[in-house]
Order: sequence, then structure tokens, then C-alpha cells
Amino acid sequence: MNRTPRPDDPPLAAALRACAAGFYPAEAAAELLIGQASWLCRGDFRDGYVDVGTSVTDGTTLMASIDWPAAITALDEGGLPASGGERRMLRLAASLADGIPVDLRDAFTGMDTANVDRAVCAMLHASGRRPGRH
Repeated sequence: MNRTPRPDDPPLAAALRACAAGFYPAEAAAELLIGQASWLCRGDFRDGYVDVGTSVTDGTTLMASIDWPAAITALDEGGLPASGGERRMLRLAASLADGIPVDLRDAFTGMDTANVDRAVCAMLHASGRRPGRH
């Protein structure tokens, strides 16, 4: 797996968006993690579960994908220690991106206002109702 750039380095956000482009649930998951930011700031997450490469189509577009099943397994087994809010956001993103089941009652209970707003925007985006583009 390739070492990934820091999330505040625009290429990582752009690479996540490029890889997800065209599939609303994947786009929503990418935006959820970009907006929430804590997972993408963690070296253990970036280096262990984010793979960066170039597009097979043009060979130059930077793309990044997340190994969602491995990340959730690590989260469940204690390999990715996290706060309750971080756990909830990662689970929501994994569910959107890869269909990994999430308990919505647990996910939204105790979530702070900023993350609730991010999650609602992600759900709208996943359904094709991209916020700000009505």
C-alpha cells in the first residue's frame, strides 16, 4: 500500500473525489470523511487503509480508495482506537461507500451537531439530491 499525503494536502481530497466520481454513495462517503477530517489526519488510517494510485484510464489522475472492510474490521477489533463520534462517522462512510451495515440508531445517538449536518448532507448526496445543487 502506498503512503498517502496528508488530508489537508489538496491532492488527497481530490484523489478521493476522483475515485468516487459518478457513484453518489461513494461520493457522499468521500465527502463525509473529507468534511469530518479526523480519520484522514491519522497516519494509522491513511497508511493502513487508504491506497493512492493513478487512473488506469489516463495514467495521471491521482486516485485514492479506502479499504472499508479492513478498516471496519480493525475498528471492531481495537486496531483503530477512536472516539464514539469518530467510530460513528467511519461506520456511516463505510456503509455508504461499500454497503457495510450500520445501526442508524447507534450512529446518530450522541452525534454532535456538525457531524449530524455532515451525515444528513451525505445521505442527501447519496440519494442524488446533492446539497447546494437543488
